[in-house]
Amino acid sequence: MVRFLQTSVKTITEMSNKKKNKEENPETTGCNCTEAPTGEAAEKNEAQESANENKEAEYEAQIAELKDKYLRQAAEFDNYRKRVLKEKSELILNGGEKVISSLLPIIDDFERALKNMEKSEDQKALKKGVELIYQKLMKVLETNGLKPIEANNADFNTDFHEAIASPRQATMQKERSSTACKRDTNLTTK
Repeated sequence: MVRFLQTSVKTITEMSNKKKNKEENPETTGCNCTEAPTGEAAEKNEAQESANENKEAEYEAQIAELKDKYLRQAAEFDNYRKRVLKEKSELILNGGEKVISSLLPIIDDFERALKNMEKSEDQKALKKGVELIYQKLMKVLETNGLKPIEANNADFNTDFHEAIASPRQATMQKERSSTACKRDTNLTTK
């Protein structure tokens, strides 16, 4: 759209400049007459000149309108670009705020568990407490879009799995993962 407006303004400006040059240099118009036209010819020339002036005024108005549209379009695009850059920088700065604020209670729970490990001798209660904190952590991560990927005996998918060794078992089905060495996760926003 902007390119069309630019070429339209350029074309109309060139046409207007050509008309001005013809008016300023009457010897280049192709008329070799030395006498001024009289009668009917003079009226035709005057009518043609007034028509040319009207067209020129129309062209100048159209040029002004197209220039205005072009400037407004360019300003609107510049404002859009600045707004997008500002929003992007705000997202980068504040993107992790939600996740970090949801992890703070879990960090507090871990700190309390570490303090109680020093005082308590009941290993079953400590283990149960750490399991509860772990479940809470996994729930928070799932609500933020992080989900575990099941890899044991699942079809091998290069988008999700990474092969580190291949077992030499004849009973193993082709292209299936046998053992997960490391737990893998998938972030749903990507």
